[in-house]
Amino acid sequence: MSSKTEDVDVEADEIMYCASCGTAGVDNIKLKKCNACNLVRYCGVKCQREHWRQHKGACKKRAAELREELLFRQPEHGDLGDCPICLLPLSHDFDKSSIQSCCYKLICNGCAYASLLHEDEGSLEDLCPFCRQPYPESEEEIEKNVMRRIEANDPIAMRQMGVKCYTLGDFRGSIEYLTNATKLGDAEAHCQLANSYMIGQGVAVDMKKAFY
Repeated sequence: MSSKTEDVDVEADEIMYCASCGTAGVDNIKLKKCNACNLVRYCGVKCQREHWRQHKGACKKRAAELREELLFRQPEHGDLGDCPICLLPLSHDFDKSSIQSCCYKLICNGCAYASLLHEDEGSLEDLCPFCRQPYPESEEEIEKNVMRRIEANDPIAMRQMGVKCYTLGDFRGSIEYLTNATKLGDAEAHCQLANSYMIGQGVAVDMKKAFY
């Protein structure tokens, strides 16, 4: 008994019989899904081959749909957020992104490289990929930019200043900036703040806060 030409919108889990001969998938009879589309099941290779002419159209259509779903599926968002240009999750590998010293946005290397290619091809000025402003040319300009971003409650700028204070030995200042960045949801600042509480750098050792 062969099935009629399909117009299948039902998932394979709901079809518990061989699409070719009609054998039910009960007791010791195990049916296998069509690997390409997952729409139908077969009791064996013979039935699958015999049914191919009828199944071919629906199979190719669904296989193409599955491929598109896979291609355009958005990855899970990470705790570092998304690149503000391509909107893809930022990698935990910090070699694959960079903080822009003008606007303090964390940009993935792919978008930064694409911007450089565009500028090289058009002999354009070297500008930030995000805010399209020239990069600061001095430490004084960078300092002004970071303080301006801190006043705007930018957690990345606060974290960067916290790291700078730590490097300069200003541990109290570091703790203050990292705490504020953590309150604004910056995961990296939270991690660095936890390390400070764990080793007692600038604050008393507090293991409860270190693991909070």
